[in-house]
Amino acid sequence: MKLENRKDYRARRHMRLRQKVKGTAARPRLAVFISNSHMYVQFVDDDAGSTLASASTLGTGATVNLAAAKALGEKAAEAAKAKGISLVVVDRGGFKFHGRVKQIVDAALAAGLKVREEEEAR
Repeated sequence: MKLENRKDYRARRHMRLRQKVKGTAARPRLAVFISNSHMYVQFVDDDAGSTLASASTLGTGATVNLAAAKALGEKAAEAAKAKGISLVVVDRGGFKFHGRVKQIVDAALAAGLKVREEEEAR
């Protein structure tokens, strides 16, 4: 697969995913993006078109690996809790839900964020 095609395929997958996943103020979208050198997480309210909270590996000296992904997930959950966010919908950004993306989401969920309303009622 050519490199330019890989980018196009990921962008297409992300557009298909974005048609189904929508964030609101009550349940923002946890958007994950991974570049070659850094990882980023944003909590987005699509109704207002604004980012409620964010976290990244910029300035931490962390590389793009599983340990850094776990730390980023915990950091993102802390930022979300500080803004009063507890319930989210996950946007994997066109990436496979595997490896670093899964590690970020699992760490955020372990730190107290929830993806289902039933979990919040418990």
